[in-house]
Amino acid sequence: MTAKKLGKLELKVMDVLWARGPSSVREVKDQLPGPPPPAYTTVQTTLYRLERKKAVQRIDRVGNADIFEAVISEASAQRSLIDDLLALLGGRAQPLVTHLIDTGRLSLDDVRQAEKRLLELEEKAKRR
Repeated sequence: MTAKKLGKLELKVMDVLWARGPSSVREVKDQLPGPPPPAYTTVQTTLYRLERKKAVQRIDRVGNADIFEAVISEASAQRSLIDDLLALLGGRAQPLVTHLIDTGRLSLDDVRQAEKRLLELEEKAKRR
């Protein structure tokens, strides 16, 4: 399943579900950063919105509390965000890579790992 477009608060809520697993609205709210933390009803509305987007699903009800779990994976959401960013950059990764280098967010170890992955993909393509 591909990740739907998720907003900033939606991603924060998803981060909680990915880290904690199935959680109630209150449990998600209590894990969200502040100050001030979002209101209970804001978190509830966000979870319902994520449910409509098929990013989460209600799996149980304990008393009056609905329990939600993530349906999409963190990796899927990250890929979708990165694809959107690259689309904004005209499909070119170079501006992003240059920015990461200039801001110190891309280390030499990151580059080595990327090179290793590229070589693996090249080798895989040759075997086809």
